[in-house]
Amino acid sequence: MIGRLKGILVSKAPPFLLVDVQGVGYEVEAPMSTFYQLPAVDSEVSLHTHLIVREDAQILCGFATESERRLFRSLIRITGVGAKLALAILSGMSADDFARCVQDNDAASLTRLPGVGKKTAERLIIEMRDRLLDWEGDTAILPDAATTSVVPDAGREAVSALISLGYRPQEASRMVQLVDSEGQASEDIIREALKASISKP
Repeated sequence: MIGRLKGILVSKAPPFLLVDVQGVGYEVEAPMSTFYQLPAVDSEVSLHTHLIVREDAQILCGFATESERRLFRSLIRITGVGAKLALAILSGMSADDFARCVQDNDAASLTRLPGVGKKTAERLIIEMRDRLLDWEGDTAILPDAATTSVVPDAGREAVSALISLGYRPQEASRMVQLVDSEGQASEDIIREALKASISKP
C-alpha cells in the first residue's frame, strides 16, 4: 500500500496530478478540495494517498489532509459509493462541512453534490453518523480498522443508541466518554449518560 507521496509537482489538470518522486512519476487522482491547496508546478508537494487495486486498473488517490483521506476511506465502505462518487463528494465540500451535514441530518445540502440523489444522501447520513462520532478537523475520530480495536463495543452501542434518541453524534460521544464504562453493558452506559446529562446544571 502506498500511503504517502512526497516529491515535485510536475503537472495538475483536475482530477489528475503528476508527482515526480526521485525520477518516478506517480499519476494521482485527487478531489478539488486537494487541488485548491496544491502549490505551484515544480514545487515540492506531500500527499496522503490511498491505493485502489482492481482487476483492470490501479488507481492512486491523493489528499491534502489526513482528515480527507479518512473520510474517503469511510465513504467507499458504504454500499453504492465508489471511489468516483467519494472523490466527487470531497470535491463539492470540505470534510468538515460533510461531517456537519451528517450530524445535522442535512440531506438537502448533500443532494446538491454531483451524483448524490435523495436516497443516496439519506443513506450517507444513516451509515456515516456512527462513523463520525466526533469531528474536529484533523483530530476527527473515525472508527475504522485502526481505531475500533481500542473502542469498547458497549461504548459504541451506547453512542449509537443516544444518536437514535436525537442527540448529535459529537454530543453523544462526549456523554459516553464522561461515564465510567469499563465492564458495563451498553444499557447501563446509556442510563448513566442520560442521568448525568439530566443532572448537569
